Amino acid sequence: MPTDSISTTDPAAVRMAAFEPSRRACLTVIMRMTGLRPTRQRLDLADRLLGRDRHVTAEELYLEASGAGQELSLATVYNTLRQFQEFGLVRELASEGMCSVFDTDTSRHHHFYLAEEARIIDIPADSLVVPALADFPVPDDYEVDRIEVVVRLRRKAR
Repeated sequence: MPTDSISTTDPAAVRMAAFEPSRRACLTVIMRMTGLRPTRQRLDLADRLLGRDRHVTAEELYLEASGAGQELSLATVYNTLRQFQEFGLVRELASEGMCSVFDTDTSRHHHFYLAEEARIIDIPADSLVVPALADFPVPDDYEVDRIEVVVRLRRKAR
């Protein structure tokens, strides 16, 4: 989009022009391929998430986006993250006592939880091997979908 055709009185147009045109085009294609309509708000949030290695809560994403001048509600952020999860663009991590955390890396991998910082980081993929669970006893009518290991860490006492 040539910059001379952007209305500087339209904040939405200015925000959309801020992303690289090729990135916006890629995000639009990704949205369409997954079956999501590429709305301005979805594209704004996708730009903050997709192709980036992040663990983020809806609240953090909302504060980041609204702090950058994007007009959206926390409910919109939650709904968009749920849609992204449904279509395989992010995955939600289960964590006891924490807000939902969304991971932009949808590959099968595990996490460290840094308790004092309430922060999640990836465990390198080849560092933790979980044995096959083909014979693992599960309740009738259920099967193992995936295994997610979260290793809780705390600083050593000095």
